[in-house]
Amino acid sequence: MPLLHWSPRSPYVRKVMVALHEKGLAGQVRTIRTHADPMIPHEGLMQVNPLSKIPTLELEDGQVLFDSHVICRWADRNGTGPVLFPEDPMAERDEALGTGLLDVALPWLVEARLRPEEQRSEQMIAAYRSKLNRVADWLEGHAPALAARPFDIGHLSIGVALSYLDFRFGVEDWRKSRPRLAEWHAGFAARPSVLATEFRDDPRPQAA
Repeated sequence: MPLLHWSPRSPYVRKVMVALHEKGLAGQVRTIRTHADPMIPHEGLMQVNPLSKIPTLELEDGQVLFDSHVICRWADRNGTGPVLFPEDPMAERDEALGTGLLDVALPWLVEARLRPEEQRSEQMIAAYRSKLNRVADWLEGHAPALAARPFDIGHLSIGVALSYLDFRFGVEDWRKSRPRLAEWHAGFAARPSVLATEFRDDPRPQAA
C-alpha cells in the first residue's frame, strides 16, 4: 500500500487528500504523521525526499513522488471520479493560482508568527497581504467561470488555498466585498472530500 507523509495542517497535503477522496483512493493509501516544519529539517524524511517537504508519497514499487501537483496527477491516473486534469489549460492555470496563493501564505505565516518578533519584516508582511488581496479580487471576477465548468484541479487548489486562509489568516477576511467568491467557496467546502479532510492544528516539532 502506498505511504503518504501527511500532516493535518499542511495545505499542500490537504490538496492531495482531497484528490484521493475525489478519486476513490483514500482507503488505498496509508498516511503517516510526518513533521516537516519549514524551520526544522526532518532528517528521516530527507532519506526519501531530500527537500524535507510534504506531501511525499512512497509507492509500493519503491518509487517516491514529491509535490502536491505530481501526487494529484498520480491520483488522477489511478482512480475514478472527476477528471482532475482535463485538456482545458484553465484547470492547471487555476491550480497554479491556488498553489501560488499558498506559496504566499506559508512564508507569511513564518514571517508573522514563527520568526522571532525582532526579526520580522513589516514590509514583507505588507507585500504578502497585498498579494492575497489581489488574488482574491481576481478570483471574485472569475468566480462565475469557475462555477460554470466541471470540478477539476483548479477548483481543488483554489478551494484548499481559501480554506487555508480561513485556518491561518481568518482576520484578513478574504470574503469581505467578494460575495461571488464566498458563494463559490461555500459550495466547495460542502463537498464530502473537503469535509473529510478539514485542517486541524497540532504542536510544532521541537528542534533537536
